[in-house]
Amino acid sequence: MQLEKVQDKREKEKQTIRLMIEIYCKKHHGQKLCPECQELYDYACMRIDRCPFMESKTFCSFCKVHCYGKQQREKIREVMRFSGPRMLFHHPILAIKHMILTIKYKRSQKKERKQEKK
Repeated sequence: MQLEKVQDKREKEKQTIRLMIEIYCKKHHGQKLCPECQELYDYACMRIDRCPFMESKTFCSFCKVHCYGKQQREKIREVMRFSGPRMLFHHPILAIKHMILTIKYKRSQKKERKQEKK
């Protein structure tokens, strides 16, 4: 059962990154996925498939180990900075879920830091 849950999480993460790249590509390159953006998506999928922390992590941005190459990391940041705010208009439920998970994660990290200081 746990394996299915992790696989489901991987697929959702791939779907989200694809939607974000499509929003970016449509505005910047005038198409759904140009070859450059398709390459970025394929790279992101490969990294998601190989992530050993998928079971416990929320998002790559909160991960302590950054497995993306420098160029791909910069490109995906650019895509996310552009597409993140627009997700609220294109995919509002997904965007709200992301915001809720982010808030929960930050709160849990804050609690952990407080407990470590004691």
